[in-house]
Amino acid sequence: MMNVEPIILALVVIHIIGLSLIIGSFALQLRRKQGFEFGTMLIGAITQLVTGLALVGLLQVADEDVNNAKIAVKTIFAVIVLVSVLVARARQGKALAAGTSEKKAALPFLHLAGFAALVNVFVAVLWH
Repeated sequence: MMNVEPIILALVVIHIIGLSLIIGSFALQLRRKQGFEFGTMLIGAITQLVTGLALVGLLQVADEDVNNAKIAVKTIFAVIVLVSVLVARARQGKALAAGTSEKKAALPFLHLAGFAALVNVFVAVLWH
């Protein structure tokens, strides 16, 4: 059987980079009132979800113990982040096209994405 440990380690690094893209972008935009940039958060959210699922699959292939309840909770929060970013991006675009306040349209979803990503960090670190 192939040694999957180097692949797992590489995916963990990419997974953490994805997290930094979400939380870093969120933190940088907290003081903004409009003109939010969602591209970096979207890349991070997709990276987190894909690498997280790949890690679980590889850990199961390597016969490692996987806490399925924890993985389910983390997956739910990762999907919340991704959907929140997509909704925020779409609502901001519609608000700009209509000439209405993009802050009201996108800001709650920006905050939801950032908060859900932070919750996911706490779940990953504190749930043993």
